[in-house]
Amino acid sequence: MVRDMSLQEVLQGIVALVVEFTECDSCLVYLCDRDELVLCASNTAHDAEIGRVRLKLNEGLTGWVARERRLLAISREAYRDSRFKFFGELPEDTFEAFLSAPVIARNRVVGVINIQHRHVHQHTGGEMEVLTTVGEQVGCALALARMSPQTVESINHAELVLSSGGFRPRISSQ
Repeated sequence: MVRDMSLQEVLQGIVALVVEFTECDSCLVYLCDRDELVLCASNTAHDAEIGRVRLKLNEGLTGWVARERRLLAISREAYRDSRFKFFGELPEDTFEAFLSAPVIARNRVVGVINIQHRHVHQHTGGEMEVLTTVGEQVGCALALARMSPQTVESINHAELVLSSGGFRPRISSQ
């Protein structure tokens, strides 16, 4: 988010960090396109599926996470969950463990990030916390990506904070 990178490069960097931290077998980022979620980034070779794999907000575990705005953790047999949607072309259809968090920007769900493990995996509190935070950070990256470099440069950030009324200086009594 601090370097001048394309949004795709930012998403791939985030995916790589999540994979390294969680040691998952798969990390997929879906972003909203109206009433659908579209696969936009992956750590595995899904080049043909990027932009093509889509699901409605009422489909699959991923759609449930987007709709409910909640973290979802399944440690075994995720593919047996009644909400699960099979794609057929994705090897992740047979993975055991599933952890998913909404991607949020300005209090709106704009996507979902999923991590999956081939084998049974009990997700740790740290993994859940990191994925939730990553979902928020991806949302911020998306919001920043919509701003031109000139706009970011021209903003007086201190004035923006001070004029919002959210900052009250503490007065020392010394």
